[in-house]
Amino acid sequence: MSRGRNARRGILAAVVAVLAVALVSFGALVVKANSAYEDSTRIDTAWCRTESSFKDSTPAAFATGARDTGPFVDTAPYLMPDYHAVSFPSREAGVTIAAWWVPSTSAGAPAVVVVHGRGKCRGDPEVLLPAGMLHRNGFSVLVIDLRNHGGSTVTDGHQSFGVHEQTDVLGAWDWLRSARSLPAERIGLYGVSLGASSAIMAMGTEPRVDAVWEDSGFASVAAGMPHELAKNHLPEFLLPATVFAVRLFHDIDASPVRAFAELHGRPFAIVHGTADNTADVSNAYLLADAVRKGGGSVDPWILEGVQHVRASFVATAEYERRLIAFFSSALGHGG
Repeated sequence: MSRGRNARRGILAAVVAVLAVALVSFGALVVKANSAYEDSTRIDTAWCRTESSFKDSTPAAFATGARDTGPFVDTAPYLMPDYHAVSFPSREAGVTIAAWWVPSTSAGAPAVVVVHGRGKCRGDPEVLLPAGMLHRNGFSVLVIDLRNHGGSTVTDGHQSFGVHEQTDVLGAWDWLRSARSLPAERIGLYGVSLGASSAIMAMGTEPRVDAVWEDSGFASVAAGMPHELAKNHLPEFLLPATVFAVRLFHDIDASPVRAFAELHGRPFAIVHGTADNTADVSNAYLLADAVRKGGGSVDPWILEGVQHVRASFVATAEYERRLIAFFSSALGHGG
């Protein structure tokens, strides 16, 4: 009898030891995964305004074709000489957003908030080119710097796949409502990459956001992290633990794709390239499925062989035609 008890105690001790080792190992993996997230989401906050080829760009003077911009496009038709530097609070306390306000020549024209991608800023032609398309067709545009980018407040120096950045986009939306007295139904959101994910989540949070155009966005943190891990030479097997660590340590438990539960049929546009190696084109299909489940309809514009956020550079005329048609239908025509 005592031999049986001793055997059971031995088995129990072995199980406890195995569980303890597993718990310690899991804890170490989560810490490693959190470190991977910290490394892969860090923003070089000074690069855009000090080292980029477009550091001196403004709405009145910007060009493409440099090492860190898209292919050459004649930007002359898209320049916006009458712009104003403005700032306003994010919806998150303590964060101030820097922006350029480019009003339409027509009073009361609809406006679009234009949002850049990760590590970029409002001076990037990736956003100034589509902003110029909108403006020359009579829309006002508000081109913003997200937190930790450009001239806006640096918080933790990291991006959060739109979870925190959405409040910056909504701060811009609030400014248009209060400072420019625009009705909600005359304001839309446009975003590329991180800006696209931020705009999507803003639409899910604020039911009065009328329309969103997203270009090359992520469907979720899990969909965006593989590229970030690879870029930082970290193994992909860290992905599940990284998603867990993001929820545990950073209170990030939301995603663009989940925001569509609150879409309720509002206008939405999706643009993506099949050669995108930053946000795989599968993100576009995941977003489209979520739009339909959220009561909307969408026909993604998928461009064969086009890289990340390059559609407006390689299909400029068609991009402009679709962009203006979308926002004219959703917000009313510009001036």
